[in-house]
Amino acid sequence: IKEIHRRQGAVEHLVGNYELIETLRNNFRKIQDIERLANRVDAKTANPRDLMAIKGSVTHLPAIRKALFSSQEPWLKSIADEISEFSLMKSLIEAAVIDAPPLSVRDGGIIKKGYNKEIDELRMISDSGKDFIAELELSEKKKTGISSLKVGYNRIFGYYIEVTKANLEQVPEHYIRKQTLVSGERFITPELKEYESKVMGAEERLKNLEYQVFNEILDEVQKESVNLAKTAHAIAASDFLISLAVAAKRHNYVKPVIDESGVLEILDGRHPVLERIPGEERFIPNSIHLDAEAQRLMIITGPNMAGKSTYMRQIALIVLMAQLGGFVPASEARMGVVDRIFTRIGASDFITKGQSTFMVEMVETANILNNASSKSLIIIDEVGRGTSTFDGISIAWAVAEHIAKTLKARTLFATHYNELTELSLTLEGVKNYNVAVKEWGDEIIFLRKVEEGPADKSYGIQVARLAGLPSEVIGRAKEVLTNLEKEELNEAGEPKFAGRRHKKGTVQLDLFAMGQDPVAGEIMKLDIEKLTPQEALHKLREFKKRLET
Repeated sequence: IKEIHRRQGAVEHLVGNYELIETLRNNFRKIQDIERLANRVDAKTANPRDLMAIKGSVTHLPAIRKALFSSQEPWLKSIADEISEFSLMKSLIEAAVIDAPPLSVRDGGIIKKGYNKEIDELRMISDSGKDFIAELELSEKKKTGISSLKVGYNRIFGYYIEVTKANLEQVPEHYIRKQTLVSGERFITPELKEYESKVMGAEERLKNLEYQVFNEILDEVQKESVNLAKTAHAIAASDFLISLAVAAKRHNYVKPVIDESGVLEILDGRHPVLERIPGEERFIPNSIHLDAEAQRLMIITGPNMAGKSTYMRQIALIVLMAQLGGFVPASEARMGVVDRIFTRIGASDFITKGQSTFMVEMVETANILNNASSKSLIIIDEVGRGTSTFDGISIAWAVAEHIAKTLKARTLFATHYNELTELSLTLEGVKNYNVAVKEWGDEIIFLRKVEEGPADKSYGIQVARLAGLPSEVIGRAKEVLTNLEKEELNEAGEPKFAGRRHKKGTVQLDLFAMGQDPVAGEIMKLDIEKLTPQEALHKLREFKKRLET
């Protein structure tokens, strides 16, 4: 709890000092992944560009340290203490490595001019090749009188003098034939061969020396790898706190009260993600009250799509955000510290382990029952739906009972088994809640509000209709449901699933199908107030005749 309170203090300070946030964020934007770079240095896999990235990043550390220290907030100041400035390391990289080095260490061209005398000398020899070629070409043209003579270089044959076929008779005797071309010959002279050995040797020595010097620089940087890692963690911690503060300020979050009680109380809680998603439907806040005695297990019932899962995930996210040290999306919040959050949500199999949907469900439930404590928060979204109804109810009942009587953990337990609502009659601390739904004709409206008391209906058929099931399937489902609810049995004592036979030509009107029936549609359009009794009687005869044909 002490650590959570320290974080809350830092977040609260940042929320009230947005100028400090902007100063820190502007510097953070210029810092690369120091931890990754430090790991590469430590593993001796860093390239020249990694060193330049380190140099560029540490340049902004003094400003970050200064800003954190100036805050006078204890935890922010303790973070600043973990940040080193690396002035010597920065000076070394700045003096030794060019501003835009190549990626590969073996290609050379890494070390800055003036850092190493021998590298400068070898580079001068290597770079003088173009001037030498131009001077030699001019000299040989004068000596031989061959105006088309060329001196060139390629990686395969090295340096050469090229003479066309028309001028081969003018070639001096000291020219040594090197390559025959279609258009002429290529030669080399003792002077050119000596220079080639000198230059080629210089280039090779230059690359090797640059590689050696780079590794020496890397060794010096490696001595700071531990401090680089500590600095990276400190930057990450302050960036994390800033993220919490920005979210709190931007989205109107509140500071929760965290204590050692068994209470979980959230007033007008909101889902931190869903409330930010634009849409036609306004997000509806919901509250919760759980404690260690009178109300520790909520049985939540209601139809699919009503918002049970959203509500439970919202509560879990708010608890998680609070224990991170952040502010939460609510009007008020108070909670006793939670040791672990356990969830059993959704339905999926695990093919690679040969586990069915029901088996996965049971494994997840077993993990909760075997590891949760009285300080845990348990979120269960359906248990037992992957098997037969009676087995499912029995398992769900036993699980809820065990949590209430033995674990005594704060729990949200969503179920479609309305039988579980009877647990509140026999177990202390169990309360029933439902997600409110309003019926409007043959439609249902999801109010998204969690209310005390069990759901009176499941509304499964209405939800199926919203999903687009064919009207004949909806009608048949309603008929079967009626038989089950009336407990109509056949000769074998089983529910009568077979439909009633209807006379040919008759139509059974159904509230679920009224919108699809043309006669029903015309009736709905009639303005009864404007009809005379005679007109109404005439319309009635007309509709009767149409239904009988």
